[in-house]
Amino acid sequence: MHRQKERQVEERLKDKAKLIIKVNYFSSVFSLLFFFTCLYILDIKIVIPYVFLAFGILNLVNTFLYKYHKNLLLTYNTVSIMTLAGASIITLYSGGINSPFIFVLALIVVAGYVTTKSYGSIYLNLNLLIIVLIYSQSIADFSFVNNVVPENSRNLFALLSILFSVYLLGGVFGKNLLHAHHNLYKTKNELEEKIIEKETLIKEVHHRVKNNLQTVSSLLSLQSRNIADKEVKSLLKSSQNRVISMAMVHEMLYLREDLSRIEYRSYVQELAEYLIRSIKGTSSNITLDIDIPDLKLNIDTAIPLGLLINEAVTNALKYGIVDESKGEILIKLSKDEKNEYILNIGDDGVGFPETVSYKTTNSLGLKLIHNLVRQLQGSIKRDFSKKGTHYIVRFKSIRNQVSPTT
Repeated sequence: MHRQKERQVEERLKDKAKLIIKVNYFSSVFSLLFFFTCLYILDIKIVIPYVFLAFGILNLVNTFLYKYHKNLLLTYNTVSIMTLAGASIITLYSGGINSPFIFVLALIVVAGYVTTKSYGSIYLNLNLLIIVLIYSQSIADFSFVNNVVPENSRNLFALLSILFSVYLLGGVFGKNLLHAHHNLYKTKNELEEKIIEKETLIKEVHHRVKNNLQTVSSLLSLQSRNIADKEVKSLLKSSQNRVISMAMVHEMLYLREDLSRIEYRSYVQELAEYLIRSIKGTSSNITLDIDIPDLKLNIDTAIPLGLLINEAVTNALKYGIVDESKGEILIKLSKDEKNEYILNIGDDGVGFPETVSYKTTNSLGLKLIHNLVRQLQGSIKRDFSKKGTHYIVRFKSIRNQVSPTT
């Protein structure tokens, strides 16, 4: 990715260099032609032809020097300053504010914006100041130069000046800018195609991961059928549910347009209902109280949090709300002003003593809950103010270099 960006920058610099060098050559050639035209056709003998001659020669030298120092900004600023000076002098000696050559000043502004926005702004303000000064000296009381273009040559001089301006603006700048626009449009289409292709591949990956996890779940289910030991069978069933909770995340990413994040309320609802059916059967006395706003979590946060919810709900259904008793499971997820997520999860079952913790028990579920909290880089505490077993988990969205963040 870094090399690709470097190549794009190099290509843009090459395009700028080609444009500026091309403009330099054209303007130099036209300036030399103007020199001969002024002397031998327009009969202009004072100042103007020699300004054209000086600009044409100096700009050719400036352009040739670029091949050695390769400093594009130096080349551009040199020609811009020469153009400003030359165009201002020619404008003053060919009619002042009424001179058709004044339009050449606008070309410097266009070239500035092609190079960089900052240079375009600088030359725009400088040109505006020069135009105001030219207007000021054109007022009778302040005029210190005269129009040296003969009366009978002024129309032809105006025609050549305008043709020169229009050709450079349209024939050189216009063509190159249009070419650049087409290249950008082509690049944009190529990038869009690559993005669509990448999204398709990512969807396929999520689909295959989901299928593989479901295969593992099916194998665990088949294995459990051949085991008579209820405790081992229960362990396999718990493992199967953990696999299913991960498979659900990949399934939701596959089915939705957003490939980086999932809507967590629908995921938790589906997971909790599946666990109730799996553990308590289709007809149970369990009530679900899910309070989750419109939150979307990335896969690196969604999977460990889903496993944590899986363990908490599983423990509640197995040990909190015993047998066929009525019970309620609360799952609430919110976000505070510090951009932290707060998960309140628990049940109103029989609970367990305060002295029991993941450190003092052999319960795999409790140990997994605390391990998953560490994976989320969060904190967990038990809420003893409510009946049953309730936890308060605080965490932030896991950010890494691969997955987008919430």
